[in-house]
Amino acid sequence: MSAKVIPVADLRYGSVVPDVSGPLIVPTGRLTDVRGRALKDLRISVTDRCNFRCVYCMPREVFDKDYVFLPHSSLLSFEEIERLARIFVAHGVEKIRLTGGEPLLRKSIEHLIEKLARLTTASGRGLDITLTTNGSLLARKARTLKDAGLTRVTVSLDALDEALFKRMNDADFPVADVLAGIEAAHAVGLAPLKVNMVVKDGTNDREILPMARYFKGSGAVLRFIEYMDVGASNGWNMAEVLPSAQVLARIHAEFPLMRRDSEVPGETARRWRYADGSGEIGVISSVTESFCGSCTRARLSTEGKLYLCLFASSGYDLRALLRNDKLTPSCADARIETALAHIWGARDDRYSELRAFKLDELDAGNEHNDHDGAENSGNQRVEMSYIGG
Repeated sequence: MSAKVIPVADLRYGSVVPDVSGPLIVPTGRLTDVRGRALKDLRISVTDRCNFRCVYCMPREVFDKDYVFLPHSSLLSFEEIERLARIFVAHGVEKIRLTGGEPLLRKSIEHLIEKLARLTTASGRGLDITLTTNGSLLARKARTLKDAGLTRVTVSLDALDEALFKRMNDADFPVADVLAGIEAAHAVGLAPLKVNMVVKDGTNDREILPMARYFKGSGAVLRFIEYMDVGASNGWNMAEVLPSAQVLARIHAEFPLMRRDSEVPGETARRWRYADGSGEIGVISSVTESFCGSCTRARLSTEGKLYLCLFASSGYDLRALLRNDKLTPSCADARIETALAHIWGARDDRYSELRAFKLDELDAGNEHNDHDGAENSGNQRVEMSYIGG
């Protein structure tokens, strides 16, 4: 029997160790990139594992029983995550979202939340700490998460129809258990609760109205997300993208909608409220409408690589600085502060804008152009399951 090789570090995506040989930079609480976008949001993946095999994220034909996940020694510890989060907050981050994989699979996740909940912004405010989950473990963990300091929760749910939902999660997991998790989160005050539905045309688009009917008046904000070309494993096809405009038209025909202004700068969802006052929905037009110009988000992988875009192909290895045994913790932190200032300050990522430009040219019949629709075209893009959505 041949032995399975477990890598000591994840090598599936390229990364570089930041060069911090110059003068150290002290955080000022406001860090902007070359396009004037401030660093405000940090998404932290706490595990690359998930108990679902959703067809658009971790399809079973790729993430099968032989797939090698990261060894525990490669993952950032809670103490390391806290150290990095403190540095990001010093540079201006106000919101932290915990993702995965499925973040509730990370043992004792509430201890990490407790650590993050003690951090404060430069103005002395507490952080907005939220978490995205598939809801499978939420019913049993909602109270503990709330008590630890979690502010809000977002639940992924792509269908109410039992057979369709099980086919999409490919784990034989029942809808009722996810709905029970949503109710538990409501009961403990993890609000406003958001429910995310990824819409694949021809797969689950018939669930748009049933989902709207179910959550209308419930207090939850239902958000419809266009099927995205994240990574390379989900077999993305533009033909399976249902534009948000069509989603809105279907709902508006039954439940009249009125546009609602965004309350948060850089918010990705376009907000609409029901005309009868019974709640709101959102649409995230991740393919048909670029929001690169207002993106304030950085992403930290589960073993400490910093990514500046959901569609990136390579990252910056902060863990290498964090675990440098030649540096004291305070010296390492100062170097990471400097590295982050340089990295974000040079950021010019705008993948979705370039993709939209390419699609417009193709629609116009110009297939021979110098724009490839992505700054990292030809490289392997990072998978959503690796850095969270």
